[in-house]
Amino acid sequence: MDKETLITQLKEIVTPYAKNQEALLNINEDTDFVNDLKINSANLVDVVLDVEEQFNIVIDNESMERMLNVKSAIEIIEAKLGAQ
Repeated sequence: MDKETLITQLKEIVTPYAKNQEALLNINEDTDFVNDLKINSANLVDVVLDVEEQFNIVIDNESMERMLNVKSAIEIIEAKLGAQ
C-alpha cells in the first residue's frame, strides 16, 4: 500500500474529528493531528481505534503515544501491517 493511499484513508478516518477543515483539505505527511487539524486528545483515541479497525491491526500504547501526525501514523501502520 503506497503512502498516498494511506494518507487518503487517514483523511477519511480523521474527517469527523478535524476542526480545521482547511488543514484537512491539504493533509500531507507533515500534518499534525492536534496542532494542524485541531483534533482534541479524547478524539485522538477515537482516531487510533478507527485506524485499528480500518487496517485490522492492534496499536500498542507506546505506538499510540507516538501517533501525533500523519507521518508517524503511516510508519506505525506500515510496521504493523508488515508484522502480520
